[in-house]
Amino acid sequence: MPTKKVFLRNMVEDFVWEFIKEAYKQYPDACQCEVCTHDVAALALNDLKPHYVVREEGEVYTKIALLESQYRADLSVAVTKAILQVKASPRH
Repeated sequence: MPTKKVFLRNMVEDFVWEFIKEAYKQYPDACQCEVCTHDVAALALNDLKPHYVVREEGEVYTKIALLESQYRADLSVAVTKAILQVKASPRH
């Protein structure tokens, strides 16, 4: 039986990247360069509780309770706060 690769993943990171794309639509004047976008992601992730899962390569994950309305609100607040912080003082 072939061995599958197993990896550890913070599922919150995936959701933060999705929320950043959507949040930038509300802040078109915010810089969206690679450095600023990664700064936004780092700041938002530092404000959110991580949710680590162990997965086998190729396995599809489910978005379980992470997408409950309160968690979505927390993600939105963290990303918006991060965009405004980076917008006020970009490092690029």
